[in-house]
Amino acid sequence: MDQENNNGIKGSNTVKDPDEWTTGNEPMTGAQHSYLKTLSDEAGEEFDETLSKADASKRIEELQHKTGRGLEENNVD
Repeated sequence: MDQENNNGIKGSNTVKDPDEWTTGNEPMTGAQHSYLKTLSDEAGEEFDETLSKADASKRIEELQHKTGRGLEENNVD
């Protein structure tokens, strides 16, 4: 069997599109709030504290690309 495609069972569903999260419409978590605030400040961007979990996740990814922060941890080939 080809385990390379599913990265083993352990990591097969560790990355999921935020649009598919069942809790994606809930308010962002405290950790997301804190990290997003930090990234927004570093990027010189406005911080929107009303984002949902899913939208906060997407915004974090955008700001990580802009600031370069956190990319090495999320870099998957």
